[in-house]
Amino acid sequence: MLENTQNKFSWFDVSDDVKELLILATQTWENTQESEKYMLAALAKTRENTDVLVAAYRYFYYKNNYHLALITAEKIIAKIRELENLPDNWEAIKPILMQYHQNPNIRLYLNAYTAYGLVLAKLGNMEKAQEISNQIMSITIPDTNDKNDFGAGILLQILTRTPEDDND
Repeated sequence: MLENTQNKFSWFDVSDDVKELLILATQTWENTQESEKYMLAALAKTRENTDVLVAAYRYFYYKNNYHLALITAEKIIAKIRELENLPDNWEAIKPILMQYHQNPNIRLYLNAYTAYGLVLAKLGNMEKAQEISNQIMSITIPDTNDKNDFGAGILLQILTRTPEDDND
């Protein structure tokens, strides 16, 4: 076993063997095939623990494996939707997201939904990515003017940038 595995990733509520797999994934980062094997094994052992899903999303995104990043973002969204008993329809979910935006699970949902939009853009689905960015930006957070709390504003600016904007 790797030394100090119990102390690393102490915020992850998973077994030491899963923590060890995550550490191995980072230690073998340069060998994508090897590190991906460890990440997939960690995912398989956790039964969709949200902390591990977030780590896996980041891993797949930065490894440019957008297909698995998209699947992982979808799993995070579905997991939070289930945990919080959220509706599927945007118009029904929007007031809930606005009211409970400080709830850690709701914040994770909003961040994962923005990440989902980002990966869709990377995969060429600009229309759906823009729709998601607009939805996230439509969340009005009381006592703030910041429409970019979850990164959707930046993503929308990138997606809607015209060649004329580059000349400014």
